Amino acid sequence: MKIQINTDKNIEGHQRLENYFSEELEKGLARFEDKITRIEVHFGDENGEKFSLNDKKCVLEVRTAKLQPITVTEHAETLEKAFNGALSKAKKTLTTTFEKLKAH
Repeated sequence: MKIQINTDKNIEGHQRLENYFSEELEKGLARFEDKITRIEVHFGDENGEKFSLNDKKCVLEVRTAKLQPITVTEHAETLEKAFNGALSKAKKTLTTTFEKLKAH
């Protein structure tokens, strides 16, 4: 499972940030690792330096073998909260998708 992390110009994308979120993705989606080929994470700060509630955005794009990519988005006050919300949505979507495939 390949993980790529992207940030917009308002967020510093340093190595520690990438390591932390990559590890969290690997732990959080471990049960799907044989089905996932690639994950792209996009972080953004929609208001830049201005303060606003829920202006941090995390978009997760999960690519699986033989299926269309699954994309989820979460907005929150911090990158961590946005990431955790998006990860939770991705887990739920992947679980539903693979359960439906098993049923057929």
